[in-house]
This record gives sequence, structure tokens and C-alpha cells, in this order.
Amino acid sequence: MTTRHVDVIDRSVEQAHIWINDVADEFGTDDYQLAYRILRAFLHAVRDRITVEESAQLAAQLPMLVRGIYYEGWRPTATPLGYRDRETFLRKIADEALLAGSTEASYAVTAAAAVLRKHVSQGEIADVVAILPAEIRQLLAKTD
Repeated sequence: MTTRHVDVIDRSVEQAHIWINDVADEFGTDDYQLAYRILRAFLHAVRDRITVEESAQLAAQLPMLVRGIYYEGWRPTATPLGYRDRETFLRKIADEALLAGSTEASYAVTAAAAVLRKHVSQGEIADVVAILPAEIRQLLAKTD
């Protein structure tokens, strides 16, 4: 059997690898499974803390495969979650990404946020950040 390729799917896989590689570079790791877990956990934590409408607007700017990761397991009727503190946000990321704790999760957020800023429009980033509570907003602030 000959394998045939669909260009849009091939391109989406390539874009997903770019995002994961960018997270790995930002986080300073060669462990691409870890980079994937960080990206996934970060996207889920952000998705679950913003409105359904804003979540859909952010998802529209994600590559197809990354968008699938973003929406995986989402329960729109349960969002946005009501917590407002930094520690809960970091704990959610640490738990899902299998990180050591909030310090490592904080580095993961910095890395994943930099990748999001690289690939998503400034306007959309501003809209997402504006919705987040102040303690979480500070985690996503540009530091470079």
C-alpha cells in the first residue's frame, strides 16, 4: 500500500513540531515529550481561565493540530474557572505537565507564553491577557 499525503495535514504536523521545538528551546530542554506536555498544559490552563468566546478566538489562530490539543478534553460549560491566584494556575500546569512544582511550572509558563507571543497576533494576546486575573496576567507578561 502506498502512503499518500494530504498537504494540509502534513503542514499541520510540521507546525505542531515547530511549536513544540520552540517550547523546548525556550524551556532549555532536549526532551520534546516534556515540551509537548508543557505546551498542552499551558494551553489548557489558559483556555480554562478565559471566556468561551475568547477561547474560540485564540484557537482560530492556532495551527490545526495545536488547535486539537487545545480543545482536547475541554468542557466549555465549565469555563472560565473561577480561581484568581497564581499558585492554582501553576499547580494546574505542574500537575498536567508532570512538573516538579510551581517553580518549574513558572519557567514552563514563561517558555510557553513566549511561544504563544511568537505565533499569535499581538492583538489576540492582549485580549487573552486582559481577561486573566492580575496574578496570572503577570506570569504571561513579556520578559524579553
